[in-house]
Amino acid sequence: MLKQHLQFKLSQKLSPQQIQLMKLIQLPTQAFEQRLKQELEENPALEGGKEELESDFDSDFDNTNDDFDDSETIGNEDINVDEYLSDDEIPDYRTQANNYSSDDEEKTMPYAAGTSFTQHLINQLNTYRLDDEEYEIAEFLVGSVDESGYIRRSLPDIMDDLAFTQSVYTTEEKIGKVLRIVHQLDPAGVGARNLQECLSIQLHRKEKTADTELAIDIIDNAFDQFTKKHYDKLLQKFDISEIQLKDAIREIEHLNPKPGGSYAGNNRIVEHVVPDFAIKIVDGELELTLNGRNAPELHVSREYNNMLTGYKESKDKSKSQKDAVIFIKQKLDAAKWFIEAIKQRQQTLFITMSAIMNYQEEYFLTGDERNLKPMILKDVADEISMDVSTVSRVANSKYVDTPYGTKLIKEFFSESMKNDQGEDVSTREIKKILETVIEEEEKRKPLTDETLAAILKEKGYPIARRTVAKYREQLDIPVARLRKKI
Repeated sequence: MLKQHLQFKLSQKLSPQQIQLMKLIQLPTQAFEQRLKQELEENPALEGGKEELESDFDSDFDNTNDDFDDSETIGNEDINVDEYLSDDEIPDYRTQANNYSSDDEEKTMPYAAGTSFTQHLINQLNTYRLDDEEYEIAEFLVGSVDESGYIRRSLPDIMDDLAFTQSVYTTEEKIGKVLRIVHQLDPAGVGARNLQECLSIQLHRKEKTADTELAIDIIDNAFDQFTKKHYDKLLQKFDISEIQLKDAIREIEHLNPKPGGSYAGNNRIVEHVVPDFAIKIVDGELELTLNGRNAPELHVSREYNNMLTGYKESKDKSKSQKDAVIFIKQKLDAAKWFIEAIKQRQQTLFITMSAIMNYQEEYFLTGDERNLKPMILKDVADEISMDVSTVSRVANSKYVDTPYGTKLIKEFFSESMKNDQGEDVSTREIKKILETVIEEEEKRKPLTDETLAAILKEKGYPIARRTVAKYREQLDIPVARLRKKI
């Protein structure tokens, strides 16, 4: 049976403009500049730089009508151009002052083309006498070397790939023979299939001494005990003294576990971090500035406004003219919105970072991580009366230049934990103390997680052993056995 009934429901929807604004807020400085460049290319009604004003040109679209419905305009016989042209009002973007220094302007750095790592290895191959098949195999092996300098594939897999992709039908023995030639290339250790082989290649290339001979023996015949730092077993296995073992380990520590990273001629462009904010201490007070590259000068194209004026003054309005005006209107809408969105983005970034700076004032004045207060996204969101998601977007992938270095903003956020006096302290503070304790430990007898938990308890931080283990892993510090030194 069919029934009809009325139902009232409240719903909240984000407009496309609000979604785009959220995306703009999330962008760090460099990505924002790319987005700005894209918008300037796509919208001819939007122009960058200062606008040259003339006394006889004061007309522009006003800021009173934010929601335009193109479908209604298309259906009307007359288009209300006056919505965009006003002699009484000057748009906000003309009265905005940009007080940012010219030093904040982007300065491009030219990069040398260089020679790729693969080409560098191929150039060395040309100095060896190889037949056609050997050269094809060697070239394929060199092409399989990753940026760390390793060939992370087995010989059977390489043999199959040579057959399928290069039509080279060979044997594992032949590939192994050519691989030994690749191992002779520079930097030493390139083409190794694992860390053990990489270190062994480098040691065999070094001048033979008692220390290097012992180091080779350890890597080739006792690599597992060496990586697990079972020094007692190594002393017993090779019948050597602690001094001899220490000298051999020193030889190994001087080797490069990633030979590909040592190639200085590669043409990889290093990505530089561009701080989105800067915090300075001026007369004992904190001063926050937003990177000037986040505050571009934008204005609406005068030519587009002139087109509307010409349309308004013309007596005969053809369909093609109306279509053109509808297009102009859409572009003006987009330009107006983008200028306003940039302004809102600047305000949101500055207000949010100001709240974070004031919340962590003691840290920014001293630089001591132990002064970091427990702070979560909701704390800042409540302070500035914004949504948690907005604060998250500001903190995401953005950096601030402080007197103590460039910091990732989300590093200032941490959970709280109570100390023995019932006070809330930041987990960052506990991690810093844990890091300091481990740095000062006796490396011949590193402290276990249980011992570290006891030490932290004595310092007033009662946390469990498993929590210590979690914090240690987050700090990328290995277990006690692997921190041992002889």
